Amino acid sequence: MDVALITGSAGLIGSEAVEFFSEKFDLIIGIDNNMRSYFFGEEASTKWNNNRLKAEISNYKCYNTDIREFNKIEEVFKEYGGDIKLVVHTAAQPSHDWAAKEPLTDFTVNANGTLNMLEITRLYCSNAVFIFTSTNKVYGDNPNYLPLVEHEKRWEIDENHPYFKDGINENMSIDQTKHSLFGVSKIAADVLVQEYGRYFNMKTAVFRGGCLSGPKHSGTQLHGFLSYLMKCALTGDHYTIFGYKGKQVRDNIHAWDMINMFWNYYQNPRVGEVYNAGGSRHSNCSVLEALKICERISDKKMNYSYASENRIGDHIWYISDVNKFKQHYPEWSYKYNLEDILSQIYYSTKNRI
Repeated sequence: MDVALITGSAGLIGSEAVEFFSEKFDLIIGIDNNMRSYFFGEEASTKWNNNRLKAEISNYKCYNTDIREFNKIEEVFKEYGGDIKLVVHTAAQPSHDWAAKEPLTDFTVNANGTLNMLEITRLYCSNAVFIFTSTNKVYGDNPNYLPLVEHEKRWEIDENHPYFKDGINENMSIDQTKHSLFGVSKIAADVLVQEYGRYFNMKTAVFRGGCLSGPKHSGTQLHGFLSYLMKCALTGDHYTIFGYKGKQVRDNIHAWDMINMFWNYYQNPRVGEVYNAGGSRHSNCSVLEALKICERISDKKMNYSYASENRIGDHIWYISDVNKFKQHYPEWSYKYNLEDILSQIYYSTKNRI
């Protein structure tokens, strides 16, 4: 029996992975204790998504287990042992704002939890492919020191800079810069995943995501940019733009495209690899640009205001260069663009509120 184990299985990336891999594995084991509701309140609960998966995916089995509890996670691995062929680790505390409120919780979930997952994988199914969803926040403030040019609705990098054409690649330093405490806990996990690959020769990969998005996102003010923006467009709730004149740029990748990256990697895994994974030049926007698209799709005028103070550790301009992954896996390509993502979020959110 071939088993795929997915942490954070009711979240955005986790649930997309459950659906995608349910057609490719005999059994999908989910680990999800809905900590998102603890982080961001009931509006961010993933319970609805977990219930949906249980109803729709016949070979999905979920454990309400905390990744910080080594012995309880170990019990799950003991049950399935060598049958586990793939581990997709998406469970995390995902907000750099929230991390400053409870640094110990943030670090133990992101760093210690990842160490637990790696060590138990090594002990019980060391030949399994281990995939970790990291973040572009591991680069800290370094992207903000690139030569940026202000345009009417967005910041952009100087067209003479090497990063202009395709975005930021994996060679950017993650050292000696302000990250936010969230960025630090994710760096610890990121480097652990690399080290378990290189030291123990395990098939591990780090995917440093841009803005991960899609219709299954339970977006809130502190996390879930496009999802929360569209939710405000539909409900009329107030939306606050934080700093940089609303011209800060993000690249946005649909969860399905991200999981398809995982699938390509799984079929031909490498040891201790690192990939930037975002929307690249294919799918990106500033806050102001996204706001206008949300107004057009929802046919509603948004209720928003501007706060001049930016979030600590926030990027002014970030676009992922995904060329390294494309070179390693040339059959992979994007299926969804920014318009697709926001349209899907619109219909999904409309049906839930």
